[in-house]
Amino acid sequence: MNWLEETRRELRLDLTQAAERARAAGEISFETLPDFVIERPREKAHGDFAANLAMLLARQAKMPPRKIAEAILAHLYKEETPKFVENVEIAGAGFINFRMQAHWLTDGLADAAAQGKHFGESDAGGGQKVNVEFVSANPTGELHLGNARGAAIGDSLANIMQAAGYSVTREYYINDAGKQIENFGLSLEARYLQQFGQDVPFPEDGYHGEDIIATVKEYIAAEGDKLLAAPAAERQQELTRYALAKKIGAIKEALAHYGVEYDVWFSEQTLHDADEVMGAVQQLKADGNVLEQDGALWFAADKFGCEKPEVLVRANGIPTYYAADIAYHKNKFQRGFTRLINIWGADHHGHVARLKAALAALGYPAEELEIILMQLVRLFSGGEIMRMSKRAGTYVTLEELLDEVGKDAARFFFVMRSADSQMDFDLDLAKSQSMDNPVYYVQYAHARINSIINQAAEQGISLADAADVNFGLLTEEAERDLLRRLLELPDEIAQAAAQEAPHRIAAYVMELSALFHSFYGACRVLGVDADLQAARLWLCRVTADAVAKCLSLLGVSAPQKM
Repeated sequence: MNWLEETRRELRLDLTQAAERARAAGEISFETLPDFVIERPREKAHGDFAANLAMLLARQAKMPPRKIAEAILAHLYKEETPKFVENVEIAGAGFINFRMQAHWLTDGLADAAAQGKHFGESDAGGGQKVNVEFVSANPTGELHLGNARGAAIGDSLANIMQAAGYSVTREYYINDAGKQIENFGLSLEARYLQQFGQDVPFPEDGYHGEDIIATVKEYIAAEGDKLLAAPAAERQQELTRYALAKKIGAIKEALAHYGVEYDVWFSEQTLHDADEVMGAVQQLKADGNVLEQDGALWFAADKFGCEKPEVLVRANGIPTYYAADIAYHKNKFQRGFTRLINIWGADHHGHVARLKAALAALGYPAEELEIILMQLVRLFSGGEIMRMSKRAGTYVTLEELLDEVGKDAARFFFVMRSADSQMDFDLDLAKSQSMDNPVYYVQYAHARINSIINQAAEQGISLADAADVNFGLLTEEAERDLLRRLLELPDEIAQAAAQEAPHRIAAYVMELSALFHSFYGACRVLGVDADLQAARLWLCRVTADAVAKCLSLLGVSAPQKM
């Protein structure tokens, strides 16, 4: 149950009935009520809820919003007693503001306490089947900082959407076909032959990482020189098979260390094996959306809002990566997903419109494909940018980052900022054990609460049955400020899911932690009146559960002590 949503539903019904009465009395005129919003005002001075109904009715009623609001208020709560409302007033240009009775907040705490560990969850997503695809790095190297950011954002978003009632599948697309795999095989072959003293040129577009040499050495240690006499094509195929298995295994292991587990690892090669790539091309062609020029097949993307046609099949008969990507997303829709979310690097910006255009041409709802584009990450240490990796040579790897700062700091830092903002990752701050470190600050709040509850247990004080607690005793400003924000957790999760914005949860839990620290400084929990102590202990317990839930959604641990 979402306490705020239930309250909004009741207030919406109250306002709707009052507006209908005002219309019946001839005081305002409208055909249908607009879809108005009831939201929490930013300022406490404006009450607990504000409705924009009068503003939206102005055009239909041909009256100033304040006059409409006055007419509605004249018929509000005339025939019934409000359940929670203390007073209603008109503010600004015509907002209808509600101030709730004191027990509304504390009744909300009782409701949250009754939900236990499930507090914050909702059915806002209605079970919609969502595919979240993220990272999907080429299996030809190691995961880098950009992949680390994408993994943190993607996995956190999937967690948040599940908590908000969506049916989520996490998916990794393995790019194990195409030109990059051909170059991978050529690179492996060159390094293999070089290990046996052969002076062979390295491919112009080859992969230069030290990890390629390490993989070849591992193969030789296991299999020896058996490929020296093999035909080049067979040698490349065998080395590629071996290296891909190693690389994908290493990627899975690195992501597992990062707390990321996928439901589906989808191989691009399976699309080619099942003829789905050319099948998608043929469907586009059958619908009159493919051109033939210079021996190649082109999708008429310009017919669907793009600047120019795009190549699907090269003159040599080999499909492009674009054609495979079309087939892959068609496959997702065919598997029953009704919402597709991809997390890509910002350098893929130009691919978004043409992919959506192709899906629209195939008859799929392109608007249900949503692309989150991530900006670059810069790693700082000692005030200077870190550019080099000890292992990869050109970039800092995910494993190196985890060795430096650990999973919790890495994941929290990556989701603190919106994906579309460039990020500066302060390595020194992430490693610091201080209240300046955001993840430490939040984890410390959780540990502090558990310390209070443990101290109570040592004194023989246990949590009372929530049904027997007088939460109405929580009247201090610090208590009520904490409680107000605490009860917004279900809203925050639902909105973060709808907006695909996991950074909202990071911001929320930092604010909630700050409010708890303020409460801790202002209100003694133990050693006060027994009834007040019971209420404050429950406020602590529900806050700890909320902090722990937020951290778990972000893939971060909630320690019992620091």
